Amino acid sequence: MTTTTDLVSYEDALASYDPVMGLEVHVELGTATKMFCGCSTALGAEPNTQTCPTCLGLPGALPVVNATGVESAIKIGLALHCEIAEWCRFARKNYFYPDMPKNFQTSQYDEPIAFNGYLDVQLEDGETFRVEIERAHMEEDTGKSTHVGGATGRIHGASHSLLDYNRAGIPLIEIVTKPITGAGERAPEVAKAYVRELRELIRALGVSEARMEMGQMRCDVNLSLMPKDADKFGTRSETKNVNSLRSVERAARFEIQRHAAVLNDGGTVIQETRHFHEDTGSTTSGRVKEEAEDYRYFPEPDLVPVAPSREWVEEIRAALPELPLVRRSRLREEWGVSATEMQAILNAGALDLIVATIDAGADAASARKWWMGELARAANESGKALDELAITPAQVARVTELVAKGDLNDKLARQVIEGVLAGEGTPDEVVDKRGLKVVSDEGALTAAVDEAIAGNPAVADKIRGGKVAAAGALVGAVMKATRGQADAARVKELILEKLGVEG
Repeated sequence: MTTTTDLVSYEDALASYDPVMGLEVHVELGTATKMFCGCSTALGAEPNTQTCPTCLGLPGALPVVNATGVESAIKIGLALHCEIAEWCRFARKNYFYPDMPKNFQTSQYDEPIAFNGYLDVQLEDGETFRVEIERAHMEEDTGKSTHVGGATGRIHGASHSLLDYNRAGIPLIEIVTKPITGAGERAPEVAKAYVRELRELIRALGVSEARMEMGQMRCDVNLSLMPKDADKFGTRSETKNVNSLRSVERAARFEIQRHAAVLNDGGTVIQETRHFHEDTGSTTSGRVKEEAEDYRYFPEPDLVPVAPSREWVEEIRAALPELPLVRRSRLREEWGVSATEMQAILNAGALDLIVATIDAGADAASARKWWMGELARAANESGKALDELAITPAQVARVTELVAKGDLNDKLARQVIEGVLAGEGTPDEVVDKRGLKVVSDEGALTAAVDEAIAGNPAVADKIRGGKVAAAGALVGAVMKATRGQADAARVKELILEKLGVEG
């Protein structure tokens, strides 16, 4: 059971202090091999089967830099509007932890490959906030520790730990912001929006899937409070390895309230790392935070400096894809949707699915309608993300095509989608198996209309008397008789024709 601490209200905290944030995001690159050796990075292998003398740091093993990892770092730096170093090098970051087989991490310290950039992020109300980037540097990941026997999954209270070094040496890019000031009460929202925008950018570049739930992207939230009108930052805490957008926001908000409570009581905020707990939305102390000198950085003697030519950098720049913010602005204009509607699409994780559905032949309005309506409801009920549903954009496009052709109405289309999600086959197969096509046979429709009129003489008389709206009752009767498979508009036309009334 995690512990909580006394907090002040969020409003009271912001009345007395200004939050200052720094966000450090680690992105696991999607390269085929590790950063300094040829071991596979594929997920799911048996523990400790994707290792070699180099990534285990055995004597005499020499590292070689992964060229794709360097190219990916340059892509990220350029997309973040950073300067790309003409010359940079790796360093050894020395510390001991069981999941660090070499007892040092090969990283970059004072000479990163990319520096001095920015990322514009969009908040819920459409406002844009600029987050300045200090640096983006290359390094390698650690192994994975699994602590067994405790209640929390952490080392404290565990009976033993298991180590898997398959992840050790996987390429990482660490992206570090400059201090984020001026966000005020919206600081947690800015943190969430920044990480979301960064994730979309990384995916657009194709350098990583950036799935936070799988550890491919994780965020450290640094936070301090500065009394109003002060000119010096307060002492910061660092909440480590936060792995969801919602948790980034919650961690920042909790730390603002916790810091304010400590300061209001006359206490001193300790510079430390902290753990975030999903169950309570709280953080607890980890360890006192080291300073850079504690890591005894020194240049990596086994690797030559990295000196990307300006021609190569410009080739990479010219090949960059359309960046997410630009793409969203273009799509929003093409689709004619408001900022609020586009934000809802983003929040639902539906943007790429809608685009793929349009590419498969659907019109934009229909694609949005089905993904943000029926399919969003199905995802919510099943507890899945939209892209985890058992239906493809091409299948959704086929449903919209069947509706446009008049083979399905909306009610029948919902049943077709339900069948596809249930694994009954393609949209066409579900239509055939369930017998869901719209009844378009004029003879059958006419017979159903005659039956409805005969069964509801009072309603028919009202329609003849000029109350055309009463036709809805007869349309409903026909739809019921045909199990919803009639074209409602055509049914109404037939009713009015039969009763000699103009629509």
